[in-house]
Amino acid sequence: MTEKEKQQAGELYDASDRELFTERVKARKLCGEFNSLEYNDFQKKERVIDRIVALKGDNVTIEAGFLCNYGYNIVIGNNFHADVNCIMIDNGEITFGDNVYVGPNCCFCTSKRPLDAVERNTGMEYAKPIKVGSNVCFGSNVTVAAGVTIGDNVVIKTGSVVTKDIPSDCIASGNPCLPTKITEKSTAHEASKAPEAKPVEAPIAKTPEPAAEKPRTRHLEVRRVDTPPHNNGGFPDKRR
Repeated sequence: MTEKEKQQAGELYDASDRELFTERVKARKLCGEFNSLEYNDFQKKERVIDRIVALKGDNVTIEAGFLCNYGYNIVIGNNFHADVNCIMIDNGEITFGDNVYVGPNCCFCTSKRPLDAVERNTGMEYAKPIKVGSNVCFGSNVTVAAGVTIGDNVVIKTGSVVTKDIPSDCIASGNPCLPTKITEKSTAHEASKAPEAKPVEAPIAKTPEPAAEKPRTRHLEVRRVDTPPHNNGGFPDKRR
């Protein structure tokens, strides 16, 4: 396993390896050529950047003072702008999504040194990738450490030192950089994931049942019949 293969795998490697040293010299010379170009020589600037980075999208602008170690570990999306003195220590991969703005004097460093002094003094190091999502804005003088992932729709405020992952949809600041505010998009996103409230159904009014009719009773008038004073029509009285 070569030192370059160890580097790409995130393992300890010897940075003084001849192959790696040659590639760093090539990248630094291209950076020097880029930074020496006239400000308004946009076509030549784009051609040189195409020779430096591994992949870039449309509408990518990088100001003078740009510096990287290898270039082939840098992937840039669409609508990217890096202000002056942007440094990318791309020993490991650095990827940017779409619509990313990088303020002046920002540094993205994928290189890490061993904590053990004896091991560190041998010149060994290792690299961890940096991943930046889409719709991200970095203020000036921001440092992003190795192994960090930054989500989408994020603002990193000026002077922050990002040593841990930053979630999507937030504003973050400080040293170490921590989320300080959830953006409106995040609130709306979380609300959309909440269970939908079921509408309360109005109680159905029951039609009152008609009152039961009282049973009809026949009124019989009973009269006491006594012996009539006379026999009607002369017929005999048979009631006895």
